Amino acid sequence: MSDLVKRYTSSVDFDKRLWQADITGSLAHAEMLAAQGILSSSDRASIESGMLTIRSEIEAGTFEWKLDLEDVHLNIEARLTQLVGDAGKRLHTGRSRNDQVATDVRLWLRDEIDLIITLLAELQQALLDVAEKNVEVILPGFTHLQVAQPISFGHHMLAYVEMFSRDAERMGEVRRRTNRLPLGAAALAGTSYPLDRERVATTLGMVDEKGRPQVCQNSLDAVSDRDFAIEFSAAAALAMVHVSRLSEELVLWMSQNFGFIKISDRFTTGSSIMPQKKNPDVPELARGKTGRVVGHLMGLLTLMKGQPLAYNKDNQEDKEPLFDTVDTLKDTLRIFSEMVGGQLNAATGQKEGGISVNALAMEQAAARGYATATDLADYLVKKGLPFRDAHETVAHAVKAAITHQVDLSELPLSVLQQFNPKIEKDVYDVLSLRGSLNARDILGGTAPNQVRAQIARQRARLG
Repeated sequence: MSDLVKRYTSSVDFDKRLWQADITGSLAHAEMLAAQGILSSSDRASIESGMLTIRSEIEAGTFEWKLDLEDVHLNIEARLTQLVGDAGKRLHTGRSRNDQVATDVRLWLRDEIDLIITLLAELQQALLDVAEKNVEVILPGFTHLQVAQPISFGHHMLAYVEMFSRDAERMGEVRRRTNRLPLGAAALAGTSYPLDRERVATTLGMVDEKGRPQVCQNSLDAVSDRDFAIEFSAAAALAMVHVSRLSEELVLWMSQNFGFIKISDRFTTGSSIMPQKKNPDVPELARGKTGRVVGHLMGLLTLMKGQPLAYNKDNQEDKEPLFDTVDTLKDTLRIFSEMVGGQLNAATGQKEGGISVNALAMEQAAARGYATATDLADYLVKKGLPFRDAHETVAHAVKAAITHQVDLSELPLSVLQQFNPKIEKDVYDVLSLRGSLNARDILGGTAPNQVRAQIARQRARLG
């Protein structure tokens, strides 16, 4: 084989990160072979000893990865054979690289999903910390990026807690389908050796919530499909989309035109020529990296769509996009947790940094946008006016407020009564931003006591 083809077909440069999963899977396979009488106890002991040496070499950085050996599996097997002789050659009994790599990727991804679920929980906790500090802060709620109704800033943060909690749920569901054993499917048709696949699954922790072993039931499907990787990438893309939406708001809120928040200097940069600039590079880059993760999902879908059964070399191309998706999502979640919630000071035990909120700027922005217009309509409905008539009446009142360059709450009662005589002095309680906020006292609403209840519920869920 030419050097060009070797480089083109080799995967060891990137799949060597699977080495821990490869060793773990091989040890479980060797244990089962010995239990089934296929491998002698002395060979099994030699394999375990050799794998211990290989593990130490890789961790120390002294292991020699060879391009000629193509992938992580052959590199480890060749070194094992160097160390323990024929016992190393017997390890591959009853398996193929096809089911071996499928097992390795599943084992690796399972552990990465566990970490991602933890990181999602940490980001939710950071958002809850911000929410709890800002329950009473009034933010203009937007639709179409136009001021719509006043809301609690804490309530706004809780929306992202909900999004990331669903992301964690999705990751848990993907984990269950990822945590199934392909090993024993061999190249594509199974094997003639009397393997105990369920024993291997149990050893590797590939079990359901009741401890029952989870084994891929069809050998062709086991070695050839990567739907678990695609499904993970879809869940990761959704999580990054939620990060991107938060990023967009942070960028807007930090701009001078809004001035709602400040982000710690540790997460911003200056301009090379404009010294006054403080650029929100981290949120902007997260928006960009979202496109990268979505692109990996499209790549994996396209990779799989034209493959006949069973294994094809195309599947070597699943790893780089999968690895990069995992790395990008983990790094993004870590940095956002710290950027939003701050960094723990070991000396004081308190978090420092994080998002700083300009409550006055938020409230002033809400006051400028006639955010309580819907409250006036609701007030008139409660006085017996049909909602559509109330809606039209309020539209006239807003026009009057615009003409006089005042807020609805600043219109004299005599002017408001020109639009409808049922309007009384108590309307001013309704037209205040605080009154509007408190009025939405319904499950899922923005009233402060509802927000506090939701924070407590989320805290209890996250433990």
